[in-house]
Amino acid sequence: MQVLQVQLAVQADPAEVGRARRWVRSRLLNHGVDPDAPMAETVVLVVSELVTNAVVHTGCPAVLRLCLPVAEGPQEEAGPAGSLRVEVADASRSAPAPRHAGADEDATNGRGLELVELLCERWGWYPDGSGKRVWCEIGTDARPTDPLADVDWAALAQ
Repeated sequence: MQVLQVQLAVQADPAEVGRARRWVRSRLLNHGVDPDAPMAETVVLVVSELVTNAVVHTGCPAVLRLCLPVAEGPQEEAGPAGSLRVEVADASRSAPAPRHAGADEDATNGRGLELVELLCERWGWYPDGSGKRVWCEIGTDARPTDPLADVDWAALAQ
């Protein structure tokens, strides 16, 4: 299978997260992915979380890369032919550590990597140069973007 790789340099500014989301939506649309499809929503959410982590926790620029599978043969079916890979490289060698936010449904942070873990087929990281690269793979049958919708918050609070 062939893979199309595209990347975006992200500055060390939290406002860049919105630019990264817009860029991803545009790349997915150009690749034939319906912007309202669960996969597209999942990719945008995952990119938002990973780019936010890179910008907030390192205070340095990062590089976002999408690896989009390209179907071989007739393009009768729209969209990607397999799992899409997202990578974010940053200047920190510190391992990403999922924090579990607990039952506080009003918490505004601490769930980023937990969401990545729930939404992706798999994810990981590895040292890359003087920093690291965090990656994840999202299948064409990606789950909806609200994996916490079915959580019984009352039961967790007991």
